[in-house]
Amino acid sequence: MTSTVPALGTRTAEGSALQAVLLDMDGTLVDTEGFWWDVEVEVFASLGHRLDESWRHVVVGGPMTRSAGFLIEATGADITLDELTVLLNDGFEDRIGRDLPLMPGAGRLLAELYEYEIPTALVSASHRRIIDRVLTSLGAHHFGLTVAGDEVPRTKPHPDPYLAAAAGLGAHPARCAVIEDTATGVAAAEAAGCHVVAVPSVAPIAPALRRTVVTSLEEVDLTFLHGLMTEMR
Repeated sequence: MTSTVPALGTRTAEGSALQAVLLDMDGTLVDTEGFWWDVEVEVFASLGHRLDESWRHVVVGGPMTRSAGFLIEATGADITLDELTVLLNDGFEDRIGRDLPLMPGAGRLLAELYEYEIPTALVSASHRRIIDRVLTSLGAHHFGLTVAGDEVPRTKPHPDPYLAAAAGLGAHPARCAVIEDTATGVAAAEAAGCHVVAVPSVAPIAPALRRTVVTSLEEVDLTFLHGLMTEMR
């Protein structure tokens, strides 16, 4: 996709310039939402429990404490939250060490943001140890800042991670475009006051005020993002 991109900081009289792009990780940049579910199924099978497929929509996109806590309660498994968190992170880290596919359009979009020096942050509910592993594939140089789920007092669906990312990049949340794949992440970004591009991965997401829904990152480039800020001002 070829873009004609306004210079960073170029603004209309209303101040509608894009100041930063904040991106979710799992299911948005890397095709790993299915990995998390597979690991959860395997771990609970080892504990003697079978997960119901319908629970997948409950646990997707949320913080580890919420998803793991839900699964413990739903299954009645004899394991603590801390113990389960270790098992899930270990299993996921092993899985991404074998294969880490990017979502369609992710590599091109990151390269374009980097080329035009758009302040960019990775904002994930995953823990720091997982983010650092994924960054070896995504390229840490693409991000001016990364925010992990275990580094903020409240992670998604609360606005804290996106507020922290915007502040860290010196951007106003209303001048940030957030790209997310789950309702939980969308809720966090909207609560922070950001413009949202939703690329649903597991469950549908409906369009709404200050929210644009696309089917793939291949539809998203800098021209698209600059236009989004102008249309939604």
